[in-house]
Amino acid sequence: MDLVFDQQHVWHPYTSTLNPLPCYPVESAQGVYLKLEDGREIIDGMSSWWSTIHGYNHPALNEAAKSQLDKMSHVMFGGITHEPAVELCRKLVDITPEPLQHVFLADSGSVAVEVSLKMALQYWHAKGERRPKFLTVKHGYHGDTFAAMSVTDPNNSMHSLYKGFLPEHIFAQSPNCGFFDEWDESDIEDFKHKLACHHQEVAAVILEPIVQGAGGMRIYHPTFLSRVRELCDEYGILLIADEIATGFGRTGKMFACEHAGINPDIMCVGKALTGGYMTLSATLTTKHVANTVCSGEAGCFMHGPTFMGNPLACAVANASLDILMQGHWLEQVKSIENQLSETLPEIAKLGGVKDVRWLGAIGVVELHEPVDMASIQKAFVDSGVWIRPFGTLVYIMPPFIIKPQELSQLTSAIKLTLE
Repeated sequence: MDLVFDQQHVWHPYTSTLNPLPCYPVESAQGVYLKLEDGREIIDGMSSWWSTIHGYNHPALNEAAKSQLDKMSHVMFGGITHEPAVELCRKLVDITPEPLQHVFLADSGSVAVEVSLKMALQYWHAKGERRPKFLTVKHGYHGDTFAAMSVTDPNNSMHSLYKGFLPEHIFAQSPNCGFFDEWDESDIEDFKHKLACHHQEVAAVILEPIVQGAGGMRIYHPTFLSRVRELCDEYGILLIADEIATGFGRTGKMFACEHAGINPDIMCVGKALTGGYMTLSATLTTKHVANTVCSGEAGCFMHGPTFMGNPLACAVANASLDILMQGHWLEQVKSIENQLSETLPEIAKLGGVKDVRWLGAIGVVELHEPVDMASIQKAFVDSGVWIRPFGTLVYIMPPFIIKPQELSQLTSAIKLTLE
């Protein structure tokens, strides 16, 4: 592979063209291993950004893609339908909270969020009200497109430089109570105050249930989410659950909302939907929201991506959900969580470590100071693992199929590298 050309012309995410970070060429992938071009095999601790929950090169997913490719790779979804999309929507309706009955298929997580925000705005427009604001919590992350960025923390995120260009929404204090802490009712007070003051202009509340991802890898108490649902009901506000990172078993429940026993009005899913094979997302909503949207002036929902309902992606997503339906993920994720609960407290004793936390197949080490990306990345690769930190956070979310000794290699590499 021509790495010189890569550094000179290929712009990787969140990197500088003036001082590009080293990239490690991957030749192939199998199970939880990435095989580098130089022959080294490294354990993937990132599931390719939360998505490859079943591991790489899975025979059932491979077969689904190959079989569908022989039939059709893509057709437009406007005025045409097909079995992979219908079957996928059936499965999503079956496994998500019961009130969610309508599925809008989209291209990526960011687009699913855009769709959810447009649904909420069009819902109120159909009801004859103008509600231009969204309420969310600080330290959240919802994607890289403009509407998604506007509900992402403008001060504590990678998008702060766009402040002033984006619509300005309302940000409440993020919850401080950790998942395993004793609940403190004062944790919801700022959110309650913000909603009381602004409810007449708020179209919806949007948040990441239980785990805030790229905004800080924060894992909060389920009661906070329960209180948010209660307040949304009190004021008649829609609740959007961004389950793009947390959905499909990552937190130990099929969807993170289940930890609080609540049902959102709109739910976004993506990332692991296809088992990491290709991009696909979905936004689900209730009959009430969908029918209200369609009763308005437009008479329909005003959105339609070119690759909506892509048959190839839908076929692989069906195979991925079939694997989940077998139920092995429950035991796999619980085993990962138990092992993290034993190993991460040891890492917490190291100098420079501010906090450690875990839930399901998510493990986080928060440092006092930001890491030097180039040097720590090399150290991890030399240790035989792929871990991609950001800022002060060194975190892992491995494929569910990871074995105990492979997970031990990930946590040992973190411990040794930080030492």
